[in-house]
Amino acid sequence: MARTCLDAFQDYGLRAIGYGERLLPKADITICEQFALIGSGLIWNIFFGVLAVMIGYWLALALAVGKMSRSAIFRHFSVGFIYLFRGTPLFIQFFFAYELFVLLPKVGITLDLWIVVIDLETRWLTRAWLGALLVLILNTSAYSAEIFYGGLRASPRGEVEAAMAYGMTGWQRFWQVIWPHMMRLSWPSYTNEAIFLFHATTLVFFTGFPAWRQSGDALYYANYFADKTFNPFIAYPIVAFYFIIFTLMIIALFGWINRRLNRHLPENAKNKLSIRLNLIR
Repeated sequence: MARTCLDAFQDYGLRAIGYGERLLPKADITICEQFALIGSGLIWNIFFGVLAVMIGYWLALALAVGKMSRSAIFRHFSVGFIYLFRGTPLFIQFFFAYELFVLLPKVGITLDLWIVVIDLETRWLTRAWLGALLVLILNTSAYSAEIFYGGLRASPRGEVEAAMAYGMTGWQRFWQVIWPHMMRLSWPSYTNEAIFLFHATTLVFFTGFPAWRQSGDALYYANYFADKTFNPFIAYPIVAFYFIIFTLMIIALFGWINRRLNRHLPENAKNKLSIRLNLIR
């Protein structure tokens, strides 16, 4: 009985997260099955990208503020962190982190805080869903911090002085005056970073981090189909198609946020999004 595309998506659409058929098709593989399984694997790419952006944003903001801090400790730590993760290839960071996590005790690390004893589980750090995610968070936070640092330096000095004269505290000045200006100035560049980060999630497949229960990302399934069908000109273009669709979605979402950030400005003074995809990091 012939299988339809709906059958393929019902069987394999959520396989990457443990639902649906456990066995992968081995013969007479259809295009619908490739679309379904590669789309299923894309769930992991979205997982990596969304969490890395959400968590990395706040870490990047802290690093940008630290780089402008008057404290030498915070300033040197932020500068060193940014230089380290911007100065080394992301691919090398994946491999180095995996080897480092493997060296950690598999039984965990015990922290004795006098009042309470905390057992930290470490074995999950050698899995892609946590270890690779952590590397992506640290990498994007370094690049984003440099973007935010430029936005902080470009904040209008006059408005900050006016806020000081008005009697605002340091936190009030930051969140009500400096931070909105930083966001408005940095958002177009930050959009490019978010797009590149989503594309960089494909590197997880090539690293030492194993897939969770043999349920890998989009490139994991694309490589499987290319090996089975001896035809890479179907599976890999499907991956590209999915990434183009989600890139357009990121541009639309971040473009809407950019318009919200600049809604109070006249049309000729608004920062326009200019998408520039990095060829190499």
